[in-house]
Amino acid sequence: MKTEDLRTLRLLEEIERASSPSQRDLAARLGVSLGLVNSFVRRLAAKGYFKITTLPKNRARYILTPKGAAEKARLTLEYFQYSLRFYKDARASARRVLAGLAGEGVRRVAFFGAGDLAEIVYVSLKETPLTLAGVVDLSGAGKKFLGMEVKGLADLAAMAPDRVLVMSPDTVAARQALEESGIPPARLVWLISGEG
Repeated sequence: MKTEDLRTLRLLEEIERASSPSQRDLAARLGVSLGLVNSFVRRLAAKGYFKITTLPKNRARYILTPKGAAEKARLTLEYFQYSLRFYKDARASARRVLAGLAGEGVRRVAFFGAGDLAEIVYVSLKETPLTLAGVVDLSGAGKKFLGMEVKGLADLAAMAPDRVLVMSPDTVAARQALEESGIPPARLVWLISGEG
């Protein structure tokens, strides 16, 4: 799914949820700049996805039109299809990687990253003879991952994994942290595209 379509969907959802959010509120909720929100609002209003009316105190009210509701429904369906393809592709890839590791005699793995991809890999891991030694994340130490406590990088060595499955979305920070920790690159398995 294209980034612009995803932003359009999120903006239409926010407008439907709260009919008079400020553009500053929208920018904060969507995690984009105020200028980008302003540009998107103008473009989507010009397409007829919502109407803009003025409220007292220089505020605007956005009213989703039938055309906007139809576009939101179309983008929602596209997002679900994209998500399902991502899940299926990630599961297939995880199965191949995990089967390869099991074939090499690997028995214990640790996860580096505790996000959505890690959850998908965990489901695939349960179909193998591999054991999960623990979960490490740079920003989530102390949080829970499927009932397990997420640990910090300093705890990784004590887990004694044969391999570390790296699935942190911030690959630059992950690579730097892992290099500084002294973990041999041969023990790292990168599951994020473009790494390894």
